[in-house]
Amino acid sequence: MLQKVQLSNGEWISYRKRDGGSHVLLLIHGNMTSSKHWDVLMESLDAKYTIYAIDLRGFGGSSYRQPITSIKDFSEDVKHFVDAIQLKHFSMIGWSTGGAVCMQFVANYPGYCQRLILLASASTRGYPFYSDLGTGNQAALKRASTYQEVLVDLSKTKLVQGFYDTKNVEGLQSIWNALIYTHQQPEPVQYEAYVEDMLSQQNLAEVYHALNIFNISAIDNEIAKGTHEVQHIQIPTLVLRGDRDYVITKQMNDEIMQDLGPCAEFRSLENCGHSPLIDDLLQLTSKIETFLEIGGQNYALKQ
Repeated sequence: MLQKVQLSNGEWISYRKRDGGSHVLLLIHGNMTSSKHWDVLMESLDAKYTIYAIDLRGFGGSSYRQPITSIKDFSEDVKHFVDAIQLKHFSMIGWSTGGAVCMQFVANYPGYCQRLILLASASTRGYPFYSDLGTGNQAALKRASTYQEVLVDLSKTKLVQGFYDTKNVEGLQSIWNALIYTHQQPEPVQYEAYVEDMLSQQNLAEVYHALNIFNISAIDNEIAKGTHEVQHIQIPTLVLRGDRDYVITKQMNDEIMQDLGPCAEFRSLENCGHSPLIDDLLQLTSKIETFLEIGGQNYALKQ
């Protein structure tokens, strides 16, 4: 059941809570999802974990009074949220875009998060958005440099944005079947609920732009200078990626590992795509719980 809390910045954040023991987990979802999509993991993790899964601003049941312009806007909301419900020490799991949000939060607010899990995460150097500015000419593709270019591309091509605008459930399912649920799919009733939830998102273009300009690394790219904030992430971190993930490339995953350095451990999820929660929940749960139990100490020796 969704609960709500008002943040000090005027936004309302919806969240789900599963009661458990003293070890607190905070789950941050990705683009085109919400806290709803964590349901199977929340049900499966050991009862010793108390779990919070939030709807980011503009997703699910959360408000969208002020448009976001960066990943940091989301991470600041996370800070307001944990302060509002008085969470001081917890572990975090960030999926896809949620991984970027978690990394930004951990870099800016040391001491809160004790252990970090990045699941099919966007890179420390962002997730590039390539645009042909609506020309339809694939040869003209280049990385968008402004929000307006992202918006023009989404509105002209009418692919994903068009499915949102027309509430096209079948269209959204076709995209997810091609990119996310390539082998395994949720049960029909569950899948229907997921897609209905996707349609609640109010900020598709803004999220694409925020990911495109995100760069906490020490390496500049063609549109965003590195902020070097990644050096402030000094906690045990588990990086997970499915071996057939069509959304997060191996290069993006390698960038995370290079930038995080010795605090990070990488584990491949066998025969999994961008949603290991659906592809192999047992494998995912096992890797998460093993890492959390040993706190990142000699994790490689336990696998």
